Amino acid sequence: MRIIIYNRLIPAAMYTRKALHLIPPLFLLMALFSFSQPAAPGKTEKPEPMQSTEAEKRENTAFALDLYHTIGKSTKGNIFFSPYSISSALSMTLSGAAGTTARQMGDMLYAPEDLQRYHHTRASREAEISSIAKKGSVTLETANGLFPQKGYELSKTFVQELLTVYRSTLTPVDYRADTEKARKTINRWAEQRTRNTIRELIQPGILNTLSRLTLVNAIYFKGNWKKAFAESETTAADFYTDKSSTSTVSMMHQENTFPYTLSDSLQILELPYSGEDISMLVLLPEKNKGLAGLEADLTAEKLSLWTDSLKPQKVRVFLPKFTMSSTLRLDDSLKKLGMTDAFDPGRADFSPMTVNKDKLFIGAVVHKAFVDINETGTEASAATGVVVGLTSAVQAPTPVFRADHPFLVLIRSNRSGSILFMGRVSEPDND
Repeated sequence: MRIIIYNRLIPAAMYTRKALHLIPPLFLLMALFSFSQPAAPGKTEKPEPMQSTEAEKRENTAFALDLYHTIGKSTKGNIFFSPYSISSALSMTLSGAAGTTARQMGDMLYAPEDLQRYHHTRASREAEISSIAKKGSVTLETANGLFPQKGYELSKTFVQELLTVYRSTLTPVDYRADTEKARKTINRWAEQRTRNTIRELIQPGILNTLSRLTLVNAIYFKGNWKKAFAESETTAADFYTDKSSTSTVSMMHQENTFPYTLSDSLQILELPYSGEDISMLVLLPEKNKGLAGLEADLTAEKLSLWTDSLKPQKVRVFLPKFTMSSTLRLDDSLKKLGMTDAFDPGRADFSPMTVNKDKLFIGAVVHKAFVDINETGTEASAATGVVVGLTSAVQAPTPVFRADHPFLVLIRSNRSGSILFMGRVSEPDND
């Protein structure tokens, strides 16, 4: 994720309709990378991972689903993004917001009125990610980067919170003297921390000589399945993109014991990764019901009920291999979720970010993500399946979870319930 701040000091008397266009935008380029390394923390006390309350888990899930619904309504086909990375970037921005701007952002993120408590909770989530990474069973890393204009006076309180709570690195750049060099510096940082998977995060034209600050959040995940698929079992198969169209996919297959449930014309399968700290959930509606009905019904409460009903059971799993990348412009989605003032040059209040209480606003929010699913595991997230009814024979046949039509996937932390990645798979791409 990335936030870019532009600034020009304008006297209060000049805040007329004519002058508003002179207020520089805070470009919140939320580049949600699917891959990254943790930022090197300073010599400060690190928060310990703490167990999430059920309320916190629901709040984490609610924001992810709110965002999914708004993106889904305006985006056709495949969708893939990281709610965790988006919320991390927004949380860093919230550290420098005030007044109505802060309240709108806090409400959207389901943050409590006590924002210090909220930021402490975010810090514990960062610590949780670090503790999972240290186990070594999967690669799960986050990074936060702060790129201010050389010599620009940011508030010490704001900077200190980002360095200590969010363990951000700080790299001054010179937007004024060489905007292109600054852009390349930030993009190189992103590439290095996403293992060269996310390139050109900031496109030409986004930065300019008024840029004052870029905030970047990145998350990288790569995990092997606890129970891998055998390559010899992968075959070509049809995937029904709709009732009349098909595409050919490489369909993986295995029969094994997994957490599974069948509820409300919906199959849910949990595929744990090595170490079992992270799992992928695959939500597969009945083929004749379609994905739209599932999306309309999907709430944090229902998802909690469905996942609570998962029980270990032998299942025949058919899941397509695929890769998927996405670049999303999130400005409109965030406005629809109530975060309006932050984008309004006449209303935005990010004065706590700077010593001089400069007038800043968000000009753009961009999210980039990538996923690769194969027999060994996942580099980010994805999955599929189909429902086959059970009979009342003496020994019930093994249920079949066949991913041959559109489905939803979620990759989550089993400790906190945080949704790290989420996506809609409408047409798997084998390339």
